[in-house]
Amino acid sequence: MMGLTLGLGRLRICRQWGANGAGDLGAYGDNGGMSRLGFHPPMIPVLAAWQRPYLNIFKHFRVEEWKRSAKEGDVAALTDTRMKGTIYRIRGSNPASSYLQLPRAGTQSLGLTGRYLYLLFRPLPRKHFLVHLDVTTEENQVVRISFSNLFKEFKSSATWLQFPFVCGTASEGTARRGVPGAAPADARWTCLVLDLPSILALYLSRSYSHLRGVKLCCNLLVRNLCTSDLLFEPGVTFSRARLGDLSCRGVAPMPRELAFPVPKGEKWHDLYDYIRFPSEGAKLLHDSIQKSFPHPVAGDQVLEEPSHPQTQLVTHSRAVCDPSLVQQMSSPKAVPRRCPAITKSIPEVHLAAPGPLGAVPAGDPVLEEKQKLHSAGDTRQPLPLSDGGIHVYAHQRRGQTTRAVRGSEEGLVPDPILKLRTIIGFGGCSTKWALWTQDSRAVVYPCHAVIVALLLETGEQRFFLGHTDKVAALALGGSSTVLASAQAGPRGLARLWDFPTGTCLCLFKTHLQSLVSLSFSHSGDVLCGVGKDMHSRTMVVVWNTAQVTRGGGVTVLAKAHTDVDIQAMKIAFFDDSRLVSCGRDNIRLWRVRSGALRSCPVSLGEYHGLEFTDLAFERGPGPEQEPEERALFVCSRSGHVLEVDYKNVCVRSARRLLPAQPQGDGQEQAGSSSGSGIAINSISMSSTFCATGSEDGYVRLWLLDFSAAVLEAEHEASVSSVCISPDSHKVLSTTAAGSLGYLDVQARDYSTLMRSHKGSVLAFSVEGKWQQIATVSQDSTIRVWDLASRQQLYDFSAAEETPCTVAFHPFWEMLACGFDSGVVRIFSLAASDLLLEHKQHRTAVTGLTFSPDGNLMFSSCLQGTLALYRLVAQKVQVLRVLGNVVARDAGSGVDTLVVSGDSRLLAFVGPSQYVVTVMEACSLDELLRVDISILDLHSTILDSAVKVCFGPVPQGELLVSTSSNKILVLDAKTGRLVREVSPVHKLSCSSLALSKDGQYLLTAGDKVIKVWDYRMRFNINFQVFIGHSEPVHQVAFTPNQEHVISVGDAIFLWDFLAPPPVKSSPARALSPASTRVLSSSEKPKDGSETPRQTVPLPLLSSPPCLDISSVHPAGFRSISSESDREEETDLPGSNSKVAKEHRDASVIVVESDGNEESVVRPKGRQESSRSPEKRADEPRKGTRPPKSQCCIRPDSYRHFTPRFKASVLPQSFLSPPAGSEVLKLKAVIGYNGNGRGNMVWNPDTGFFAYSCGCVIVVEDLHSGSQSHWLGHAEEISTLTLSHHAQVLASASGQRDGDSHCQICIWSTQDGACTAELFHHETQVQAMAFSWDDRFLVTIGDYSDQTMALWSTNTFELVLSTRISEPVHDVAFSPFSHQDLACVGRGAVTFWVLEQQGAAVRLKAHHAPAPAVLGLVELTSLCHGAEALLYTGTNSGHICVWDTETNSCFMTWEADEGEIGVLLCRHPRLLSGSNTKRIRLWCVATVQELRLKGPDARCGSVLLEHEITLDGTIVSAAFDDSLEMGIVGTTAGTLWYINWVESTSIRLISGHKNKVTEVCFSPDERHCATCGEDGSVRIWALGSTELVVQFQVLNQSCQCLAWKPGPVGVWPYPGEGQHVVAGYSDGTVRVFSVSRTEMELKMHPHAAALTAVTYSTDGEMILSGGKDGIVAVSSPRTGMTIHVLADHKGSPITVLQCTRKQYHDLGVEGGELWLAASSDRRVSVWASDWLQDKCELLDWLSFPAPAGPEQALDSLPPSLAAFCPWEHGVLVYVGFGLQKEALFYSLRKKQVLRKISLPAFATSLSLSPAAPFMALGFGDRLLRLQPCPGGAPQDYAGHEDTVQLCRFAPSGRRLLTASHSAVLVWELPGA
Repeated sequence: MMGLTLGLGRLRICRQWGANGAGDLGAYGDNGGMSRLGFHPPMIPVLAAWQRPYLNIFKHFRVEEWKRSAKEGDVAALTDTRMKGTIYRIRGSNPASSYLQLPRAGTQSLGLTGRYLYLLFRPLPRKHFLVHLDVTTEENQVVRISFSNLFKEFKSSATWLQFPFVCGTASEGTARRGVPGAAPADARWTCLVLDLPSILALYLSRSYSHLRGVKLCCNLLVRNLCTSDLLFEPGVTFSRARLGDLSCRGVAPMPRELAFPVPKGEKWHDLYDYIRFPSEGAKLLHDSIQKSFPHPVAGDQVLEEPSHPQTQLVTHSRAVCDPSLVQQMSSPKAVPRRCPAITKSIPEVHLAAPGPLGAVPAGDPVLEEKQKLHSAGDTRQPLPLSDGGIHVYAHQRRGQTTRAVRGSEEGLVPDPILKLRTIIGFGGCSTKWALWTQDSRAVVYPCHAVIVALLLETGEQRFFLGHTDKVAALALGGSSTVLASAQAGPRGLARLWDFPTGTCLCLFKTHLQSLVSLSFSHSGDVLCGVGKDMHSRTMVVVWNTAQVTRGGGVTVLAKAHTDVDIQAMKIAFFDDSRLVSCGRDNIRLWRVRSGALRSCPVSLGEYHGLEFTDLAFERGPGPEQEPEERALFVCSRSGHVLEVDYKNVCVRSARRLLPAQPQGDGQEQAGSSSGSGIAINSISMSSTFCATGSEDGYVRLWLLDFSAAVLEAEHEASVSSVCISPDSHKVLSTTAAGSLGYLDVQARDYSTLMRSHKGSVLAFSVEGKWQQIATVSQDSTIRVWDLASRQQLYDFSAAEETPCTVAFHPFWEMLACGFDSGVVRIFSLAASDLLLEHKQHRTAVTGLTFSPDGNLMFSSCLQGTLALYRLVAQKVQVLRVLGNVVARDAGSGVDTLVVSGDSRLLAFVGPSQYVVTVMEACSLDELLRVDISILDLHSTILDSAVKVCFGPVPQGELLVSTSSNKILVLDAKTGRLVREVSPVHKLSCSSLALSKDGQYLLTAGDKVIKVWDYRMRFNINFQVFIGHSEPVHQVAFTPNQEHVISVGDAIFLWDFLAPPPVKSSPARALSPASTRVLSSSEKPKDGSETPRQTVPLPLLSSPPCLDISSVHPAGFRSISSESDREEETDLPGSNSKVAKEHRDASVIVVESDGNEESVVRPKGRQESSRSPEKRADEPRKGTRPPKSQCCIRPDSYRHFTPRFKASVLPQSFLSPPAGSEVLKLKAVIGYNGNGRGNMVWNPDTGFFAYSCGCVIVVEDLHSGSQSHWLGHAEEISTLTLSHHAQVLASASGQRDGDSHCQICIWSTQDGACTAELFHHETQVQAMAFSWDDRFLVTIGDYSDQTMALWSTNTFELVLSTRISEPVHDVAFSPFSHQDLACVGRGAVTFWVLEQQGAAVRLKAHHAPAPAVLGLVELTSLCHGAEALLYTGTNSGHICVWDTETNSCFMTWEADEGEIGVLLCRHPRLLSGSNTKRIRLWCVATVQELRLKGPDARCGSVLLEHEITLDGTIVSAAFDDSLEMGIVGTTAGTLWYINWVESTSIRLISGHKNKVTEVCFSPDERHCATCGEDGSVRIWALGSTELVVQFQVLNQSCQCLAWKPGPVGVWPYPGEGQHVVAGYSDGTVRVFSVSRTEMELKMHPHAAALTAVTYSTDGEMILSGGKDGIVAVSSPRTGMTIHVLADHKGSPITVLQCTRKQYHDLGVEGGELWLAASSDRRVSVWASDWLQDKCELLDWLSFPAPAGPEQALDSLPPSLAAFCPWEHGVLVYVGFGLQKEALFYSLRKKQVLRKISLPAFATSLSLSPAAPFMALGFGDRLLRLQPCPGGAPQDYAGHEDTVQLCRFAPSGRRLLTASHSAVLVWELPGA
């Protein structure tokens, strides 16, 4: 023990030094066969006398003579008056050719042993510098330490440390929190202090010996270099140092020859920077340098309290782009020291478990990190734990946090409300760790992050919680008093536990990342661990744990690195200082002596090539036996078991386990038998027998001489480990499949203790009656467990299929399972047989659930299909199947589809991730659709729904968890937001469940579970519980509400300790008194706020419903009263008129006298008068009747849904004075296929108009010229033309600030807007003029549900009424000017307009669709011959109505899809549908069939022609004979149709999706566009016609460029025109425009392309990707020549090339090009591609304001361009400190000027001809900015963000793009 004592003494010396900031170091060597691994304390080298107290390096080595030093390049000695001495200036662009080096020769050494190196320097402005320091370790290893502001990230290797350096400025209080870059213009002189021993210790775990050499490279001013053991403090004078006696505190003033001069009255820290790296006391890796605060005595502090310089604590308000930056922090002179925010009162939430447990950090990440690292050092004291409970810290982000006190009203009671009862699971990191306790009565094993002690007699589990990652290894002391555990992960934390009480004794850092083994000595005083260090080298560490149980800490006895492989290592039970290890090709004996580890390899001879897996000592009679008499047994993967002679360090004998070997003596010479052996994974020895666990799944018990196997136990998987109990009666075994059990040797019986899933548990379902739980896992199995016994009952799996979700029937012993093939299978657990199988889905089943009453079952799949089943007598019938209703990214699990407690409602996320839909459960009729993304009006991102859950049935609430960490409580009937809880978890809530009594809410997120008070009555409304090491996928109450189950890495069963609910009457439960008070963690919301129930993105219409069996649809309501005021009695003075002539109950009367707003009144009802409100001519300010409750989007594509836009209108608009406009809109490319009826054509006058975004395009069909009517600010939904073609009406949505949408009235003669109408609140669905053009009727969409009638003489509102159902289309009768009809949900409404003087009355008759059609939407209509009305349906039928009797007399199936367009010109009818077809019908005989009434048949209706187009039909206009016309589709195309010739010609074309790039051809006769639809389109600019289109399927085209023309050749040759395009799959394609074919395809990128361009000569293609990689490729060879990774990690936004003179700007090459990336960096390069030269000319980094972390794609883009009219200058716009455009000079290396902008630009282009700059903005604004000054001009015409603007090469044209619209502008004066 003498050697051990000495080792501890040396260790204590090491720790005293290590406390000052160095850490642990070790030196290792290998001498021949015996490897001596010694532990060397990192003692500070003793300075030679000639180096004390400091050494001035420049002076000592006489640098000015250049004899002992070397210089290269521009290195000169200068006299600096400010520094009052000589300084050395090093200039140059290449570090290899401009430097100052000490010593002169690289083979020499400075031999300087001082701890601190002082470098006094200043970087040259706007330049990059580099410094190399070569230091030597005690092992004579040379390590280079480099730092530079050119480096971008920290890098390290065994011989090199590379630190980035960020230069500070004199004007900043703190250093720039940015990225490395050139030094600023006002960079300050800096005193840099490098603690060389600490750097080596912290980053490489090596001991420092001396400084070998220094190399100062390029762009530096250096005052001096110095080494010393003293820490010099600048700003402290000698007199103050003596006065304050600072020398005894280790602080010395700076020597005069090294000090910077300080003028009188100034302070040192106000003039210079002081950096110490690493900072004082650093024991962790810090990759940043922070400037220290001034020493207390340097300023105006009290001298009596001197201390070490304090390190400034910097709190970043946003994430830094690169966390490994070395940042130089300046010291503010008047700003007080910033301290981190500390929560003074933290609520404690105790997680009760059997027995006291250790402290576990959770909740606050800062506290968690501090707790984790509190005992990271080897000498740290154990954490004091008095209460033994698990403390989970839960803090709120807003307001003060109070502590939850048991029994008080400050939080939930009891505290804790959950108690961990059972964990079903085993393993985690590996499955080989399972141990016996000393009494052989309990088993200890890990289950991911929890350690479980299982008592065999009772089955009781005891838990050790505290690890935050999976447990990698376990070890139990010989007396079972101390348990050691280590967790996986980079931190390498280990814990020591008091095993009897479960208390955590100590938390310490092992310095091992991949721990493979832990071993306790028999006494429990020594612990050994083996693993990998941070450099993936094998390391062995031995700790002294003797003092832990006495309140002491853990200390390191020895640690060593080794190159041999170690699979297992154990401490000999007879000697704590002896260890044995085995691994691949080696068995080694180790010993700890004198603080060092020594090892000796066992001579293996012919067995040297074996892979050894485990070892065990023979158990002898007692510890007094000599070690050499002990036998050591080692097993291997080849089946060998070697008996090792411990004394002679050799192999005594070898045996081998072979597959065909019979039981016998077992003695076999290794290698004498042919064939491969059975791999043995584990071996365990007792005094009477030996146990082995092998790869074939057998546990075998052998006699000690291996003569025979006496007992075998077979497992379903390979055996990972075996362990014989101390009493030798049982053998514990674990398997790779995650099972744990033991073999009773005496009873010859095997007992399974635990089984587990191999992968994460994804979802579960609980069955209440039999207390069973079914789980589905990533291991492709479904398992059923018994909750009481924790035993597995069933295991379901299917060949070549993976289960996705499960659901128990609430009453029957039946289990439903969904698979990835789309099959739903139902199993009978009683019979263990398959009952039924359904194949309603084609993709993986994501949702599966039963209704609580057990009558219905629901399933959904990845394609969004929803299926409804009915259960009758344990038989399942399919009732209905709907498509595209469930969000495709809604996840999977039991809680994907949720049913209310009364089984009446079904809720889910869909049809998109932003929408929650509520349906009637029994019929799947949609009741409510709520748009989640717009509930928070102040949010800048779209919020999406994650999970849904129904609240208590009486309250009718729906809970929605969102991606922004909120829980929204909605009214399940109206969608009204009741309240909001935020934040809920760090990440989005993955599961939520509500107790049956509605008192408690469970949420799961990250790795924690929270229990909430649902009514939010307390200050702290939740408790937090930890234990999972992986994200929790689902949490739920058991049916009896007595337990809670959570699944993730394993299955956790918790006792729910809440008191039983108090009985109360329903009235009290719903009384206002029970309204909760918002806590500080919640965001208060207006209770009356109702969300807009529309979808933020265009929705696809559902396909026709598949009705398998009869479903009784709910009847449609007739149009009824719109206001509750109609229920009141009549009042005196009423002006209302009651129509008495009609008695039909389906007839209603609408009246107006022109002085008050109209009201809808059913005939015969008592009516009341009301006071007049706003006049009809003031509709924008009028009070409207309340809305109908029906705000569900109809199942019809005909109904208009505006495209979602995040942009808003500009706050200011600088319109150019009339006549001074520089830009003129020449043409618009595109047609809005999202509109409905947004194209008009009059064949008599030739007037032709359509909408594109917010622009009305009027085109002359003969010449192709366009005129543009600009008056709308939002997307135009529909157009209508008067019958005399003199007036056009257009409608769009609400503008910013308006409460109503806009209707514009235009004169077709001059294009003037003559009137603007405002009435409808959301969107206008349809409009129609009466045939005498006296009236205009407008219909609102499904959210508005109003119909307005306008007079065309004055365009005043004549009458307005509200309709109870959405209306899709409206039309006046051509035979009666007073008759009109509209179609909607399941009915046609016939209206009759009656006018008596000023009063107008509107009568309506509601006619339902024929019952044979079922539940349908009537989507379109048109009048035919006299008294005939044709209507289309969403089921593809056409109905013919008799307008005299208002009845349908004939129907026929005209199409397979919805009919959205109908036109009739007797005797022909045209239909258009979402099947992309238009059909022409002959309906000449229909008038005769009308006389037959309902008995009419459709046999005489003939299909004449049919044409299939490129999209769903949305608009159509034909001549009077239906022979020719124009048809619009959703693909953005207008087609000319000629039925006579059966031809279809593309008339107008455009992109359907977003346009991603536009460009001009060099001759400007064509332009090219590309879009997200994968197309590249070439347009003729003269006619804006599509010339050619290149289409790539299933890819998005992100960028393109036109090949420049050859220099000096004009006109541009047509055969040489090429376009290059970049795609989302990383490919680049080159298309020949003249040959209309793809010529080349390259794949230079692994990520999507974001920018592409040609070199100026067209010989190279430069492409940039989303990952920041820039590739240079040759279009001739298809090879990638250069790959530049300077922008790696940030998407490339711009690539641009320009010509230059060869030696211009001081660099060679005839071409300049730049690359800009999203992180606000711009690099400028000079290249000569023929010479294969590409040199970085400049690197620009632009600052951005500090703020919350945001994704780069959510910020405005970073854009740059070369200035055409000012050579050597580039222009930059992007997200920054100010909204401005910067002009940067490449020659002067500075910003020349700035131009203020109204917002951050989204697009940029500079005119090559005139000094104009075009800028696009996110607020739909296009600005033309004269440069360098002048009044800017703003232009409208864009309906969304102007994402692109590009000038033509001549500067006479400009292309802009806004979503799918492309606008062509001309500059007449340019």
